[in-house]
Amino acid sequence: MFQDKTLVCRDCGAEFTFTASEQEFYAEKGFTNEPGRCPQCRAARKQKSSGRFGSSREPRQLYEAVCAACGATTQVPFKPSGDRPVYCRDCYTQRRERY
Repeated sequence: MFQDKTLVCRDCGAEFTFTASEQEFYAEKGFTNEPGRCPQCRAARKQKSSGRFGSSREPRQLYEAVCAACGATTQVPFKPSGDRPVYCRDCYTQRRERY
């Protein structure tokens, strides 16, 4: 039913074989598009974007703050402006469960 196909990688321009077994796998999964990248470029792309949430972002900046409920020092992912209370993880969870 399926036959090997020669495709051209959109990244490096190299030819690669889209095997009959790969085509069968794609069909079983319901994929309608053929791969656009060779296995090496796919692996490199996957490795590059293997960070949190599939991206290669820098680690999140954390800011120190004092919890408004218990007074513990904590870190938050935003710069506290001082006009609103900041809570540590435990106090924030307790407050959220109440409402």
